[in-house]
Amino acid sequence: MRIHIATDHAGLEFSQQLQEHLRGAGHEVIDHGPQEYDPVDDYPSFCVNAARAVANDWAAGTPALGVVFGGSGNGEQIAANKVGGVRAALVWNESTARLAREHNNANVISIGARQHTVEEAIGFIDTFIAEPFPGDERHVRRISQLREFEVAGTIAGHEILPPANGDIPAVLGAESEA
Repeated sequence: MRIHIATDHAGLEFSQQLQEHLRGAGHEVIDHGPQEYDPVDDYPSFCVNAARAVANDWAAGTPALGVVFGGSGNGEQIAANKVGGVRAALVWNESTARLAREHNNANVISIGARQHTVEEAIGFIDTFIAEPFPGDERHVRRISQLREFEVAGTIAGHEILPPANGDIPAVLGAESEA
């Protein structure tokens, strides 16, 4: 299996150890960075690139999964989920890793490097990779609804609120402080 990896400074050492494990298990690992420690680096570009590579691989007919890391894994999951076709799940135990595939057919997982040991993360990743998506109708229906919203902004048979008018600031209330 092709596995795309990305992190930030908080997960760099963690990521390197996990890549070694994945390669040892026979996976093709593609590292989207960073390549060296920078305490003020920003995770979005690394995680977006890993997620986009997963989506591009699937679009080309190549099965691939992604794993992104950061201090908590939250921002990394958010970044990955901005990429069309990506379903990134924050995992914190083997059950959430299993359910990410079984219920959501997640193709990327996010792990908090400051929240878990390397051994725990290896267990989450191995579980995620090994778990097939069973294709139950209810899960396919829900994933299809998410994809419809992602592409068209609608979910057939359901009322969806209109989008906000204008941009939402990074810091709420910041626009009134100027």
